[in-house]
Amino acid sequence: MWFFLVLYASVECFIARDRPNDGGGSIYLSWKSIEDTLIDGYVIFRRVISDTVFTRIGFAGRYATNFEDNSVQDSLKYIYQIAVQKKDSLYYHTTSNIAQSSAQFFHKGRLNILFAIIIFAVFLIYFVSRAKKGAKLFIRKIAGLDAVEEAVGRATEMGKPILYVPGLGDIDFPSVIASMNILGEIAKKSAIYENPIIVANCYPVVYTVAREVVKQAYMSEGKIDKFKDDYIRYLTESQFGYAAAINGIILRERPATNFFIGPFFAESLLLAETGNQTGAVQIAGTDQVLQLPFFVVACDYTLLGEEVYAASAYLTREPVLVASLKAQDMGKLLSLFILILLTVLAFFKINLISLLKVQ
Repeated sequence: MWFFLVLYASVECFIARDRPNDGGGSIYLSWKSIEDTLIDGYVIFRRVISDTVFTRIGFAGRYATNFEDNSVQDSLKYIYQIAVQKKDSLYYHTTSNIAQSSAQFFHKGRLNILFAIIIFAVFLIYFVSRAKKGAKLFIRKIAGLDAVEEAVGRATEMGKPILYVPGLGDIDFPSVIASMNILGEIAKKSAIYENPIIVANCYPVVYTVAREVVKQAYMSEGKIDKFKDDYIRYLTESQFGYAAAINGIILRERPATNFFIGPFFAESLLLAETGNQTGAVQIAGTDQVLQLPFFVVACDYTLLGEEVYAASAYLTREPVLVASLKAQDMGKLLSLFILILLTVLAFFKINLISLLKVQ
């Protein structure tokens, strides 16, 4: 009986409340742990306010001071009870307050993301308005993209096809989506020069998208009669089977220009070296950092990382795309400035949060 009284007095501040910053369906319990290290832990009970019987819902260790009940309904009100367990005995404590869960509209811990979105939106609106007014927004020169016109023209002069490889990735890869945008612009130039283009795909969905992109490019240039279904080819999803099939195309059909733009992995050097041996002009681009050295040494031009994503804006000079690119650059510049500022403050052991609270 004495042990019961000690525990009863020691388990204090048993509070139930809606868990903040969530989508509902969760109630947060907290209490002040007791100092007796001989206990096994705490048993949590719960009942709906309209019921009379408590049901066991969980167990917390001896040093625990909180518990999350993630099995509640937002429409119901609950009362909780905590019990201290020691061996086979339970020592009950008083019940908690009435609590009800609810969904919050916004996660307050992510205000920084909200501010970043607002700042980016302001940059985007500003640059879009400038672009629509005819302002020439500066984009640094990207040699690989400047060489596209020359590479396509060279293939036309030699009477040889163009090979385009969107990489070993499905349509959910961001670099594959960027590659489809680039493919559209290259296909337009191919249509203008009436030069065949071969697009080698390893996934059915990418094959379908590439076919529509090239077809639309020919249609936009009024050369739909020059489009052939054989231009877009589905090979295989096997990584090295895909590489072997592309190498076969390179050696048999001898394309004068090869584009390798998208996600590439261990097959990158196999493709680039084969094309290099045939004397083709090669333009590559990928966001896979480990594959960039292979493209750099075996190709004439290489798009490094984010240059792949900037290519559609660079080639088309579409005001909205260029404005979006400039807004991203300004966001990165602002992030770099904040990073440098916080690094300097940390170097001098200045706590910015404490400084703001004092003021």
